[in-house]
Amino acid sequence: MTNVLYEVADTVATITLNRPEAANAQNRALLDELDAAWRAAELDDDVRVIVLRANGRHFSAGHDLKDRWPAPEPVTLEWIYNAEAERFLGYALRWRNTPKPSIAAVQGKCIAAGLMLCWPCDLIVAAENAEFSDPVALMGIGGVEYHGHTWEFGARKAKEILFTGGAITAEEAARCGMVNHVVPLDDLDAKAYDLARRVARMPPFALRQAKRAVNQTLDVQGFHAAIQSAFDIHQTGHGNALSVSGSAMLTWLDGMKDKLTSE
Repeated sequence: MTNVLYEVADTVATITLNRPEAANAQNRALLDELDAAWRAAELDDDVRVIVLRANGRHFSAGHDLKDRWPAPEPVTLEWIYNAEAERFLGYALRWRNTPKPSIAAVQGKCIAAGLMLCWPCDLIVAAENAEFSDPVALMGIGGVEYHGHTWEFGARKAKEILFTGGAITAEEAARCGMVNHVVPLDDLDAKAYDLARRVARMPPFALRQAKRAVNQTLDVQGFHAAIQSAFDIHQTGHGNALSVSGSAMLTWLDGMKDKLTSE
């Protein structure tokens, strides 16, 4: 693997996003390698905790809009739906339900699909310079495929973020309950690993039970059904874009991604 690095030390598996030159934008190869790393950590009996981090200035600029997957001509909504159900929503839900505790360490920009990498994690540690946003409405779509906004921010803040395309700071995200700890950038990895080591000292089966109890409570409250329903709503954005412009998206955000990679 080159887009993602994977290592295990002292019962902690570290998964590192490794496309810093592209602000860790997610192409197909990165997503497939990332899923393979999650699976390796889940299956390794020596791993008790998973840490997800990123090389470079930014955690993730979201989907790599310049990555063109093999697709039919013309592109159909059925193809888009199936591809996103597998690699976007499907992967994110699988990572969320991995029975081992996971911690995301986030710095810099975390844009749109970047949220779909940190939200499935059980805990989030953010650097003081971290910013979280989902400006996908600029593309004619009402939010990313794993639509956890309402659960992570609350309804009012979720609407503000989606309606304006603006970003919230790490401190704001912590006040919403999305982020567990905010630390100086230089302390980000140290805090994430200190937390991981504390968690790793707990009995593994107890951790698995605790995680299942919390996730299952959210599911009973409607999380899983809401995520699936929002994914279907997301596809209407693609359908509208196809009917209006022949493209899967009405507006591209390449300019913003290029700005991040040049910084």
